[in-house]
Amino acid sequence: MMISRPILILVFFCYGLAFFSMGQIVALESRGGSDERLRHALRPLAAFGIIHGLHEWLEMFLMLEVLPFFTGGELLWEGIRVALLSFSFLSLAAFGASLLSPNLSIRRLSLLLPLVQAALWSLGLLIMRGRFTVDSGLWDVADVWTRYILGIPASLVACAGLIAQQRAFRLAGMAQFGRDSLWAAISLAWYGLVGQLFTRYSPLPPSTFLNQNLFLVLFGFPVQVLRAVAAGAAAAFVVRFLRAFEVENLQKMAALNAARLQAAEEREALRGDLLRQVVGAQEAERQRVARELHDETGQALTAIGLGLRGVARQVRSDKDNARPRLQQLEALVSHSLTELQRLIADLRPSHLDDLGLPAALRWYAGEIETRTGMPVVLEVRGPTRPISAPVKIALFRVAQEALNNAVKHAGPTEVCMELDFGEKEVSLSLRDNGIGFDPQQKDGGRRSSWGLIGMRERASLLGGEFHIESAPGRGTLVRVRIPYQTNNYGMQVEKSDEDPIAVGG
Repeated sequence: MMISRPILILVFFCYGLAFFSMGQIVALESRGGSDERLRHALRPLAAFGIIHGLHEWLEMFLMLEVLPFFTGGELLWEGIRVALLSFSFLSLAAFGASLLSPNLSIRRLSLLLPLVQAALWSLGLLIMRGRFTVDSGLWDVADVWTRYILGIPASLVACAGLIAQQRAFRLAGMAQFGRDSLWAAISLAWYGLVGQLFTRYSPLPPSTFLNQNLFLVLFGFPVQVLRAVAAGAAAAFVVRFLRAFEVENLQKMAALNAARLQAAEEREALRGDLLRQVVGAQEAERQRVARELHDETGQALTAIGLGLRGVARQVRSDKDNARPRLQQLEALVSHSLTELQRLIADLRPSHLDDLGLPAALRWYAGEIETRTGMPVVLEVRGPTRPISAPVKIALFRVAQEALNNAVKHAGPTEVCMELDFGEKEVSLSLRDNGIGFDPQQKDGGRRSSWGLIGMRERASLLGGEFHIESAPGRGTLVRVRIPYQTNNYGMQVEKSDEDPIAVGG
């Protein structure tokens, strides 16, 4: 039984096209995916597909006798064909060995398999070259030897590797791709065990009887058809399980979008919480200002009004005794004016804008020392550098809040402030020797300190850091670092007419 030449040429073309297309697709798709073992293994598989496809097309062109220098150059083209066949099978063996390697160290050792195969194959060719000649079928023997020593073992190793990959897909929750990998293994098993066992006729046993002529007699079609079908099936299933990379990428994108959505929700929640804290700080500041205006300025103005009415009645009857009363009212007006100036200075000291941060801190330290008698020492380190208005305001407010907290709650005998102008950031630290407290309880309680929250948020809004160290009986250290370059939040603070996170009592 014979098969027509055109049909056989078509079989070779489809056979080569299946493997060459698979190699191209694998080469393109092997760059994705997070499984480094599979990514590494797909490279020799791509080489196998491309090289083996070229081999089948070369055999087709040899059959057509259309290659350049064909007449008289058969030995050259036969040598190239056998070389392509051997390199393709060595690549297939490297693919299977790499899939069977659980880690990088064993993967490097797995390269010994194709090297050992190549050594045995080369040694066998040297021996056969001395026993056979071109006229006695040397190239047929080389083809058969290549399929026996390289093709069949490489197909079996690749089959075992694909079965291992099927288990990996199943454990990863991608059973569908595991089934595709299993079917690809079955296709390669047919291609290797049957397709490479029935070779062309040669003097090398067992190809003397177990060859493609016997296959044609037994099954009624050439073994090349079986190879082409097995190649097409293997290529199709390999391409199908490569879609696992696409699914994995889609899962990663979905996870990334979910993470982004969660981050956006957290930012919105944080923004809402920050807004509530800012509004609460504003209300606390308004209450403080109203309380001080009522307690100090309001009462003083009421006393001045009552005193003026009394003086007005006294002037009519006793002008001499009215003079001391006027002097008392003058002193009261001066005191009220001083308190009002202090209140205004606490809200926005002119020293901060006119003389800079060090001068403003020295002024406020002097104010605290004058009011309480507690010495406040300021040390400035590094050459003074220009800093933006938001940074100046934030550092001054931190110092103001920390000093007020120390005076009200810690009872220290001394406070040391340190202003450090660094290369990329400016830092401010305040240390007192007061009674101290537990920062965890202060921050973690239901009634968190607005002062600590305000200081921390001032630093974070400007891209800085806020730290506080304290323990009962060991004093308190407050440190804040802010880079010279402010962010958009800092610009908003600079442009705002009303300080949103004012320091409250």
